[in-house]
Amino acid sequence: MRYGYWMPVFGGWLRNVPDEGMAASWDYVKRLTQRSEQLGYDLSLIAELNLNDIKGVEQPALDAWSTAAALAAVTESIELMVAVRPNFHHPALFAKAAANIDRISGGRLALNVVSSWWADEAKQYGLQFDQHDNRYARTEEWLTVVDGLWTEERFSFDGQFYQTQDAICSPKPAKRPTVYAGGESEKAKSMIAAQCDAYVMHGDPVEAIAPKIADMAARRDAVGGTPMQYGMAAYAIVRDSAAEAQRELERITTVSDLPAGYDNFDQWLSGTQLERELKIQEYSVSNRGLRPNLVGTPEQLKQRIADYEGAGLDLVLLQMSPQAEEMERFAAQVMN
Repeated sequence: MRYGYWMPVFGGWLRNVPDEGMAASWDYVKRLTQRSEQLGYDLSLIAELNLNDIKGVEQPALDAWSTAAALAAVTESIELMVAVRPNFHHPALFAKAAANIDRISGGRLALNVVSSWWADEAKQYGLQFDQHDNRYARTEEWLTVVDGLWTEERFSFDGQFYQTQDAICSPKPAKRPTVYAGGESEKAKSMIAAQCDAYVMHGDPVEAIAPKIADMAARRDAVGGTPMQYGMAAYAIVRDSAAEAQRELERITTVSDLPAGYDNFDQWLSGTQLERELKIQEYSVSNRGLRPNLVGTPEQLKQRIADYEGAGLDLVLLQMSPQAEEMERFAAQVMN
């Protein structure tokens, strides 16, 4: 199993805990990333949102790509998996900049391609926001242009969304960055199986993850690509006793009045009033991170992770709070 973690570019992961002791600052993420290399973490996912979806839109959120470029220069081994949203980046200009960041890192850049979901953010920034299937049609073209510029001396393209004429990208990446992507619609899964290297999923129990991996593996076989990698988001709480872990889980999921981090809750929510109460608790962390139930003693977490590995999962993308202290604990008690 490879162990990755979400860079806390929003100042934490808990929507109902205002101060988690990890500022959305360059100083914090620099120290965290350098220490994570020493601890043996394989990868850091740097999310890309211009507005803070965790603490509320008025709170600071670090820019993903300038942060990634800076981290590329001050780290040595960790893979930098940076989210990119096609409607926010012209592919030809992006290919040029990303190739340079990959060179700075010595070939450690990876992409997490996200077909945008937040209409209000796009409107604030004056950017195109596509309806669902058009998002993936745009992403298909975007990936074609980026890959063409990375692999060909000159690249021309005439599509619905993008056009290039004999475009040059030089220098090219030190190596072609791994392309990760997620999505649960038919359109998303078809695009990912055809054009990406790895499939990343929101958190779910192992009995839900196993058929998703099997389905994507079959789709990949059908289009004739090399085997894919598979990753999953998870929020982790490791304690010396199960009772201690449950007390921490109760602390982070107890919600009274909905704070600013829940501003997008109604966009995310669908269902009955009973489901609403349960989902308010689940929404306390992002990306369905509580569903894998990585909550308990070191022995319990090791067994649950082994079960995921047996189902074909290659990578867990961890959120913790406070990130630096909990990553130390997780590395010492679960990874080693």
